[in-house]
Amino acid sequence: MPFNGGEKRCVGEDQQSDSDSSRFSESMASLSDYECSRQSFTSDSSSKSSSPASASPPRVVTFDEVMGAARNLENMTLVHEIAVNENFQLKKDALPENSLASRVKRIVHQAYWDVLESELNADPPEYDHAIKLFEEIREILLSFLIPGSGNRLRNQICEVLDTDLIRQQAEHGAVDIQGLANYIISTMGKLCAPVRDDDIRKLKATGNIVELLRQIFHVLDLMNMDMANFLIRSFRPHFQRQLVDYERTKFQEILEETPSALDKTTKWIKESVNEELLSVSETGLTPAAGTSSKPHLSPTLVLNNSYLKLLQWDYQKKEFPETLITDEARLQELTAKLNQLKIIACLSLITNNMLGAITEGLPELADRLKRVSAVLLEGMNKETFNLKEVLNSVGVQTCAEVNKTLVERGLPTLNAEVQANLVGQFSSIEKEDNPIRSLIDKRIQLYLKSLLGLPSPQKCLPPMPGGLAVIQQELEVLGCQYANIVNLNKQVYGPFYADILRKLLFGEEATGKTDASSSAN
Repeated sequence: MPFNGGEKRCVGEDQQSDSDSSRFSESMASLSDYECSRQSFTSDSSSKSSSPASASPPRVVTFDEVMGAARNLENMTLVHEIAVNENFQLKKDALPENSLASRVKRIVHQAYWDVLESELNADPPEYDHAIKLFEEIREILLSFLIPGSGNRLRNQICEVLDTDLIRQQAEHGAVDIQGLANYIISTMGKLCAPVRDDDIRKLKATGNIVELLRQIFHVLDLMNMDMANFLIRSFRPHFQRQLVDYERTKFQEILEETPSALDKTTKWIKESVNEELLSVSETGLTPAAGTSSKPHLSPTLVLNNSYLKLLQWDYQKKEFPETLITDEARLQELTAKLNQLKIIACLSLITNNMLGAITEGLPELADRLKRVSAVLLEGMNKETFNLKEVLNSVGVQTCAEVNKTLVERGLPTLNAEVQANLVGQFSSIEKEDNPIRSLIDKRIQLYLKSLLGLPSPQKCLPPMPGGLAVIQQELEVLGCQYANIVNLNKQVYGPFYADILRKLLFGEEATGKTDASSSAN
């Protein structure tokens, strides 16, 4: 998983260099709460093409520009995945076992090797196909050599697998196919990763020359994948150092080719702006009568609230912001895990309220109940998951575990009324407006909001709100993963967000000043 789930990282730790952080601070300087003048938000943006709205007429986008933007997005996504996902690696794309494509591929390959076998068994043998295979093997082996090194082995491979020489030997019936195969296997053994040693030993034990050639290509495919993953691991530190500048540059290119590339991001941030304005109006903190200025909103608060929305996102109905596409899968996974933790915290709170006198002083029982809940709630993000039914099952299992503990201690078990009440309260959590569920959700949001408010170098986590002790360890890990995603995203897209916020928070006032000056003239 992104930002290794089993390891807790502090906010902003192991992300970017100090210079990257300082550049981010400069690009987002206009987002400090009230320290900067509003003049900075009405000035021209450093990201000239990132404006969410423009007075210019819409530009026609050509097919080549669209394809260019798609290639930039694909490259940016791949580099981002390599940099942030320590477990990223390439895997062989296997076709479904009984699919039509799989059967056709198997039949065609078998036909090819059957033809090769018939040619080698002919009298006299025909070597045309075999020579082409040796030529292809030679090129694959040469591709494993690092440019500028291994000249001795490179020359040896070219000499032994010289197809012109092999063809001459074939014409005179002097070609040694088995000898060439043995040399290839020996060379593969020198170049392969240790994980392929068993495959090399199996090749040496293969007697049939056609099957041997077939297996050689299979192992070479595996070695190609090993080499690609080795290069990915080697370049990852470089990608991590250059990621902020690279992604920002690539996204700027996408924006120049596709001017609407920030529409969804603008809509995402605008939702938070509207919510903050509504909140200000409800609390009565509106501007004094007779003034036309809009309420003062903290750009940082607006942006952080936008990020918090990502952990409550409806991925089936709402479009995701363009600036977060590279982290969409990670955020979706964190959202699913957070939803599960919320339910576990709700169940624990209900259990403690109803059975606190029994469970108090029995940490092993609390741990057991937590494990039961976690197991039964696995997959709750799936559409087919019946939460109410599972909650009922969790309630029944909880009663059984508690009764088992009571019996072991020689105490009377829970009566039917208490058990029915517990199961009923568990089942009621299925409703999103359930008071306990709303309470736990607010406390989790408070914790995550505090987490985003910490400065980047901070290495200590905020205090855990009450009622969340049962999920504290998991929530701290999840929170660090989430904060790392957010902090990196801010570093990359800070200038674009600053421009959007400048337009949304102060655009109307800037327009008003322009109109006023025009009418005065």
